[in-house]
Amino acid sequence: MTAGEFVYTTYIKTTPERLWEALTDPAFTRRYWGVSFETDWKPGSTITWHEDGPAMADPEQVVLEAEPGRRLSYTWHTFTPEWAKSVGVDEETRLKLMAEPRSTVTFEIEPAGETVGLTVVHTAGETLLGMSRHGWPRVLSGLKTLLETGEPLPAT
Repeated sequence: MTAGEFVYTTYIKTTPERLWEALTDPAFTRRYWGVSFETDWKPGSTITWHEDGPAMADPEQVVLEAEPGRRLSYTWHTFTPEWAKSVGVDEETRLKLMAEPRSTVTFEIEPAGETVGLTVVHTAGETLLGMSRHGWPRVLSGLKTLLETGEPLPAT
């Protein structure tokens, strides 16, 4: 299977430093994403993904790049049976996700006057891209809302 890309850019009234914190601080990511990451954010370090329910760890789930306030890139999480059950993904879809190449997500942070441009590039297989096209706008809207108002979006 080949990989494709989902690219999304938004502008947030914040600083590059505050946006970096929002992307890497577990207490922050849990508020707008419902996910937290356990890592030291150094290239090559593994990432343990904590979502509602089980933690997901894998030696191939790693930080690729980490330039505070500029760029963050890591491999996407592992699709375990426990994860699928906790988020309502059926086994057939989970197996399709597992058959795809491991995906990567890259956050590019760029000052833009009184705002900061955030571009997210998620490189993934067809099944995950289909799911991500619906998930990323909600996650990024939640991030923007939290940074600009101090409050997360209401749960859906």
